[in-house]
Amino acid sequence: MERPELSRTRAARRYAVLGLVLVAFGAGLAKVARRAPPMPFRVPATAVTGLSNSGALDSPAAIVEAGPRGNFVSHRKLVHTHAASLVELSGGMVRAFWYAGTDEGTQDVTIQTAVLDPRSGRWSAERMVASRETTQRDVFRYVKKVGNPVAARAADGALWLYYVTVSLGGWGGSSITAMSSRDDGNTWGQARRIITSPFLNLSTLVKGPPIAFADGTMGLPVHHEFIGKFGELLRIDAGESVIDKTRLSSGRVGLQPVVLVEDARRALVLMRYAGKTRPNRVLSTTTADGGLTWTAPVKSALANSNSALTGLVLPDGRMLVALNNTEDKRDVLSLVISGDGGATWKTVGMVEDKSGAEWQGMDDAHYAAAIETLARATDSDGAGFAESVKRQMHSPKGWSFEFSYPSLIRTSGGDFHLVYTWNEAFIKHVQFSQAWLDQRSK
Repeated sequence: MERPELSRTRAARRYAVLGLVLVAFGAGLAKVARRAPPMPFRVPATAVTGLSNSGALDSPAAIVEAGPRGNFVSHRKLVHTHAASLVELSGGMVRAFWYAGTDEGTQDVTIQTAVLDPRSGRWSAERMVASRETTQRDVFRYVKKVGNPVAARAADGALWLYYVTVSLGGWGGSSITAMSSRDDGNTWGQARRIITSPFLNLSTLVKGPPIAFADGTMGLPVHHEFIGKFGELLRIDAGESVIDKTRLSSGRVGLQPVVLVEDARRALVLMRYAGKTRPNRVLSTTTADGGLTWTAPVKSALANSNSALTGLVLPDGRMLVALNNTEDKRDVLSLVISGDGGATWKTVGMVEDKSGAEWQGMDDAHYAAAIETLARATDSDGAGFAESVKRQMHSPKGWSFEFSYPSLIRTSGGDFHLVYTWNEAFIKHVQFSQAWLDQRSK
């Protein structure tokens, strides 16, 4: 028979848990009761069509034969490098952010950054922006690891960086940390936690680029990985407080939403598919009321290998997306375009393609030679790149290739910049012009 004091202790614990749940539920009800009024999207300004700068893709005729070319953003060897994000700076400069460390989720992972000078086509030396230790110091709480960064320009001109932090458990225990800069990322203010949930503020991660609302507030696409896997859109004010959030999906299949704004009321969201039911396809949902309500997610025409994607809306209304347009692997990175709101898509460029039979089942020597050849197309240190890739890409199934987690922007000059994870060891950059895209679209 259970002792009375033990029974009372267990009862007290149950009541404490129930109390926490009720507090969280009450906070949620209060949030709904004072929900901010709906706000139209702010449509991105139309950029001027321009030609690519130095280091960009070649002329349309040459590209048809040679395919996209670029350069490397990161150069640290023998580290795991992943999840880049881009933002335009003043004067046409472009800044990239990503994370790097011994491996994904290790305590030595840091958020890194580098800047592209469009006049020379070269990237600056990379430097650290944030780490587990610096974040822990700023937010006054234990930080176990850091992850995906996402950059955005606020309505007042400030540059904001959002990144994932974990204090307990794995990625399911994530929260979002943010910090801002008034000088295009040369210096940064104190990091702060974004409160996205009244219950322990757990399981909120970022990957997709933010959007803007007409009143100057920001829309931050996020996803959850604890218990469920679903997307949400946060609406954040200038003080970096969440003033509203809308569910984009439910269940355990939708991750890393990307919002493509068509006009003030209409938008398409594309999400990484994390389900197990084939066919593996990008999930899509739409809104016609400024994000107040969203349709039930459905599988789109785009294949998806449980990997992140990115995209944007062109000035003429077409949608351009970069993704692994395959159902199983990440060895192909494609550019696809849609002129009918995402109903159908056409491939306009293969950024990377190592899906052929000649790339499969290679031994160590042939794999190293293949990586070295690929790296030397954009960097003279092919051997150093090969050693770094070999450290990351071997598995019990053998050697493989990965080109994943793309980030795409169109600058005010009209050029496109794409960065992505290159074999989990480096961040690679590709630049192309509107003229090239229009030629390929035909």
